Amino acid sequence: MNTRVDFYIIDANNDAGKLQFVCKLLEKAYKQKHRVFVHCADQTNTHQLDELLWTFHDISFIPHNIIGEGPEPAPPIQLGHGTIPSQHKDMLVNLTDKLLTQPIQFRRVAEIVLNDEQAKEAARDRYKQYRELGCVMHSHDLTK
Repeated sequence: MNTRVDFYIIDANNDAGKLQFVCKLLEKAYKQKHRVFVHCADQTNTHQLDELLWTFHDISFIPHNIIGEGPEPAPPIQLGHGTIPSQHKDMLVNLTDKLLTQPIQFRRVAEIVLNDEQAKEAARDRYKQYRELGCVMHSHDLTK
């Protein structure tokens, strides 16, 4: 099984826009019955996304929690930073600017790229690394 990696270049140049896009992506993944781990940049980023998932749509509910908190069994969307839990093998959303160790343990990886040159340059480096690992690459330019 080759990991599918989707790079989404979004029409935003700040973290608030990035998190809004991630909420929409997670809503779609949840409806498609994916189990997702969102790897956030740090604790602050994790809590920002957690709060936004409760409020970004009035009519939407995305079952999620922060790793180590909440009910068991865990809901299909898990948020965290640092160590990636071993039970997640379906989908990873990477909100950091670094390639994670063992990304090929996942069936799918989503990379969210801000519309600025520094973010795009870091994404190009990750793209090359994923390709070297044998991943199936897809790019989506949502700025047009």
